[in-house]
Amino acid sequence: MALRHAVLAALLDGEHSGYQLAKSFDVGMANFWHALPQQLYAELTKLEADGLVAGREVVQEARPNKRLFTVTDTGLAELRRFACAPSKPSFIRDDLLVKVAAADAVDAAELIAQLEERATIAGAKVELFDKLMHKMRGELDEADYLARGAQVGPYLTCLRGRRFESENREWCTEAASVLRARAGADVAQ
Repeated sequence: MALRHAVLAALLDGEHSGYQLAKSFDVGMANFWHALPQQLYAELTKLEADGLVAGREVVQEARPNKRLFTVTDTGLAELRRFACAPSKPSFIRDDLLVKVAAADAVDAAELIAQLEERATIAGAKVELFDKLMHKMRGELDEADYLARGAQVGPYLTCLRGRRFESENREWCTEAASVLRARAGADVAQ
């Protein structure tokens, strides 16, 4: 997958400026695709040059002018082509897991602190996903929203992000507990 597909998907819900795209990308797409704002701006320029998005200038009085972007028919065709292509399995690339793999040779206290910090960050992300999903579904409960709510794709990706972060929190808490217990056992010997 290229950044272009993630940007096209993020623009499906309507017209966005680069700034709005960066903000919505940070909340919605960040659970499966990370990009810096400057990468997004550069990608919008490429997408517009390739005819996959259309931009229009909006004149503002008290602020600099801004450009708003929408997906074109060609962009939708590219997304459809991308959606039909086989997906490669994902993989984990996480420096904290490398540190845990070396747990028997490194400072347990420092590793425990990093695991606890990651668990706290994951917990905050779970809360963010909960709020975002509640906002998306409004008064519907989750089952009703999944059955007939608008824009189920973004909801499903948030649901996956929530589960991912919930599992991260649980695993980090468990790993820290195991390391803490083992460190205590070593001190007792």
